Amino acid sequence: MRLSQRTLSQIDSPISDTYALLDERTGGGELLDLAQAAPRCPPAPEVVKHITAVARDPHGADYVELGGLPHLREAFAAELSRDYRGIVRPEQVLVTAGCNQAFCLVTSALAAPGDEVVLTVPYYFNHNMWLRLDGVTPVYLDPYPDLVPTAAAAEALITPRTRAIVLVSPGNPSGVVVPPERIAELAAVAHRHGIALVLDETYRSFRGTDEPAHPLFADPGWPETVVSLHSFAKDLAIPGYRVGAVVASTRLNREIMKLLDCVAICAPRIGQEAAWAGLIRAGAWRAQRVRHLLAKRDHFRSVLADRPGGFELLAAGGFFGWLRHPFRDRPTAEVVRDLVLRHDTLVIPGTAFEPGDRHTLRVSFGNADQDEISRFADRLAAMALAPS
Repeated sequence: MRLSQRTLSQIDSPISDTYALLDERTGGGELLDLAQAAPRCPPAPEVVKHITAVARDPHGADYVELGGLPHLREAFAAELSRDYRGIVRPEQVLVTAGCNQAFCLVTSALAAPGDEVVLTVPYYFNHNMWLRLDGVTPVYLDPYPDLVPTAAAAEALITPRTRAIVLVSPGNPSGVVVPPERIAELAAVAHRHGIALVLDETYRSFRGTDEPAHPLFADPGWPETVVSLHSFAKDLAIPGYRVGAVVASTRLNREIMKLLDCVAICAPRIGQEAAWAGLIRAGAWRAQRVRHLLAKRDHFRSVLADRPGGFELLAAGGFFGWLRHPFRDRPTAEVVRDLVLRHDTLVIPGTAFEPGDRHTLRVSFGNADQDEISRFADRLAAMALAPS
């Protein structure tokens, strides 16, 4: 058979490529897996109890409405309206099988092959992969040195073919939290040019503040410009249930549902029920998880402050630390390989998240406890002392 050149010409998943390095390990050292951002803890007991009841229900495996369970859409709209001090209506919430699917459906509804979408560097690698697989050209917005993009830099990249500006905050891979006023400025740019501002807010619960992540939902005209993407995976520790959401205009959501109907019909019912139970019944559990993760973030910043082994912490937040390694004469892929094979530490090379090699690494400290984070710093120091 003949395969599509569009897929053949694209990269494999950087997660799969990185984990393939484990097959080359010959030593018996304890592995520090700081690669994928997967919660270690089980879901809240309230969630487990509810989905057990759903699984036993004679109709627990039925299809749901294309846009998602009404009670989940209502609960999430109410939470967003409260947390952002704005107005989000249930019909503006569309439930998807995870945030990755949300992004793919949104950009496919917004852009056609040959169009352009602005991605902030370092970008989430699946965003870059999907645009290319869909025939859309990613245009890179470089926010270095502070990793916070400016409205002026974004506007300079807009052409007649631009259909959206994409921003992830807190960042994946950087962890950077973009200030609310900067998000508003980017939204104003998008509005002026009649394009979308697509906000991936997967890690919004882990910002370390109860203040709104942005003021956009307080503007009654937000549906003209703003598309907000969400995941319940990290917040509720249910990554395998595959449930996320698009928050957008009813006009855009109608187009997205055409795509959703073809690729999934609807998001899995069990995941939607899990998300609903987490939103409604697990508030105290969620708050405790946030405190634990923020403590990890602070400890990570502390042990990296002295640049062990010459590794420089560029940013940390959400689930991630963004580091620059000191081996400027070596490809980052080689450094990552050395880390896992000789120092029993698995991270993702920064080359998965930005064009070119800027000697960066993504570290998922959300996967580790505080002792493991300390051992990570010790291994970085040991790597710098080891013969190359």
